[in-house]
Amino acid sequence: KAGQTFLFKQDADQPSHIHWQSFDHLGQRWFEAIFALNGECLETSDTAIAARLTQIFQAIHQLAGTPGSAPVHIEARLDFPRHWGLGSSSTLIAALAQWAGVDAFRLLDLTFGGSGYDIACAFAESPILYQRREHQGHWVNFPFNPPFQEQLYFVGLGAKQDSREGIARYRARKPAADPGMLDAISQLTAAFLRAATLEEFEHCIRKHEDLVSKALEIDSVATTLFPDYWGAVKSLGAWGGDFVLATSAAGHDETVRYFAQRGFSEVFRYDETGLK
Repeated sequence: KAGQTFLFKQDADQPSHIHWQSFDHLGQRWFEAIFALNGECLETSDTAIAARLTQIFQAIHQLAGTPGSAPVHIEARLDFPRHWGLGSSSTLIAALAQWAGVDAFRLLDLTFGGSGYDIACAFAESPILYQRREHQGHWVNFPFNPPFQEQLYFVGLGAKQDSREGIARYRARKPAADPGMLDAISQLTAAFLRAATLEEFEHCIRKHEDLVSKALEIDSVATTLFPDYWGAVKSLGAWGGDFVLATSAAGHDETVRYFAQRGFSEVFRYDETGLK
């Protein structure tokens, strides 16, 4: 239900420049910068964020020449708190690629990197199954409406993770893909979709978390934060950050109380999010 919106409009006050403003879910401006058309930052309120946008603008320039129709004013508006993450970097790449008329997946390769599944999600209108084969992304729409969806929760951990760091960490440990692990993950994906009961779904989560934990050489979030939790906990996005998926056979109030007592008050049931 909550997303990120980009507004592109002509800006006569900033000739031959890109004027960027970012606003949070309360309408407060938290970032602003002015760029030359080649991506060079001329003024900014945050040099680190501006450097990331410079990289994206320069990648666009590499793919298509000078981007957009100058002058342009770009507003980025979030419908949710910034620390939630929720793929805001992916929708950034997707939106700028559409504006500039370049391929979003090639733009991703030149900037954030990764498999491209998150870019596919940014364009998707429904749940998808995604696979990367021969350096290309392939996906199909696939419904996800399990009978136990009211027993699935998203829990905010309060710390947005950097996907680029997560990718780099994995590649540093695993320079080449492990075919055995890839097959195991693919089989688990099918098992997730076949799960007819909460218990079967929880079994898939625990197996998946164990596989990824061993691959990244990082303890699972269930081990580090919720060792006494009665359900299963699945990391999402950059492993260990943003939100986790938690299952619960207990009542809603008891589930929310468990996480709140451990300092995690942002708990949403799956069917409350609009993800269908």
